[in-house]
Amino acid sequence: MKIRPLAGAAAAALVLALGGLYALAHRAPIAPLADVSASATMPAPARLAAGARIVALGDCMVCHTAKDGAAYAGGLGLKTPFGTIYSTNITPDPDTGIGRWSAEAFRRALREGVARDGHLLYPAFPYIHYTRMSDEDIDLAYGYLMSRAPVHTAQPPNELVFPLNFRPLLAFWNLLYLRPGPDPADVPSAQAAPVARGRYLVDTLGHCASCHSGLNVMGGERRPAFQGGSIDGWDAPALTTLAQGAAPWRHDELIDYLRGGLSRAHGAAKGPMRPVAERLAAVPREDVEAIVAYLMSIQAPSAAGPAAAPVRDVAAIAPDPQAAHLFAAACAGCHAAPAPMMRIDGRAGLARSSAVLGDRPDNFVQTVLHGIPWAPQSAVYMPPFASTLTDEQVAQLAAYVRTGLAAEPAWRDVAATSAKLRKESQP
Repeated sequence: MKIRPLAGAAAAALVLALGGLYALAHRAPIAPLADVSASATMPAPARLAAGARIVALGDCMVCHTAKDGAAYAGGLGLKTPFGTIYSTNITPDPDTGIGRWSAEAFRRALREGVARDGHLLYPAFPYIHYTRMSDEDIDLAYGYLMSRAPVHTAQPPNELVFPLNFRPLLAFWNLLYLRPGPDPADVPSAQAAPVARGRYLVDTLGHCASCHSGLNVMGGERRPAFQGGSIDGWDAPALTTLAQGAAPWRHDELIDYLRGGLSRAHGAAKGPMRPVAERLAAVPREDVEAIVAYLMSIQAPSAAGPAAAPVRDVAAIAPDPQAAHLFAAACAGCHAAPAPMMRIDGRAGLARSSAVLGDRPDNFVQTVLHGIPWAPQSAVYMPPFASTLTDEQVAQLAAYVRTGLAAEPAWRDVAATSAKLRKESQP
């Protein structure tokens, strides 16, 4: 009988597979700093400012700061299709942060996705992009983070389904998606041509593809990049079609949006994009100009010229009376043409809002349900309506604004989308 030889071969294959997995996943720890005070040496002011610039461009605070938590102390729940991953503490606390990490350990984490003690990091930390950072930028970021005040705080355990909570499996993921180390041709200086500099900032530090490309079934970014994705229940639009559609983005409008979180032609940054714009407001204007120069260089050609957004006033619409009443009660005070905000501040109407013109209703629904917190730098605020409007009423408002003001086809299943997003946002 051949059962025993087959069983033996299967067992041998299993042992080899496990051995291969161990070899791929096992990384030696890097010795902790013996003298924690040595890691807290304050960089020179110029390098400290340069490090703050790199950290802002890399959106480090965005992911590593929990709601109402200390900056960079971690604990923010990052929702993925595979469960929730909580960001780590990257303050120089020696016990719960990176206070005992050497510059070598920090560089390995960004280059290879490996923690100081040797365990593999989940790719919610975008090391597949950070790996292409220059050595100088990595060292600047390390110096800045190590100069900050340590915060002692631990994160909740990750909430991932089996077997995805088995970290050694990340070794196979890395084989598919990680190409460690920078290509010298992809690391232009700060004085490089704007498009080249912008490509580096978008593809590497800004890791824009992490949100704006979407994920495949393996959790890898879809290719080609920048075709649109979804993050925390918000649509991240395609970055290659910004210059198309009923309200095309122009160069200066996109700079205003990224630097201050508000484009008077398109509306305010909302959802996950809001903190990104807040961080970009802290970097030199030339960085944002370079980002926009690159984004405008990758716009797909349009077969037809961009259509102008319709200019329509509330008074010209004859919609469902109940929807009109809802709009008058909840929205018209700010968004109707005669509203002081529209007349004094010179903002575009809802007909040009990216949330209204999107292919899906998600961003409109999220904005209505949760509003926009006050942002002093852009004087943006919208109250939330989750506690005052039902899902059916949100759908009525969506139909009123989408078909009446923007003259676009009505979205489908808006009430169901509202119920789903409302449920997902509950703690």
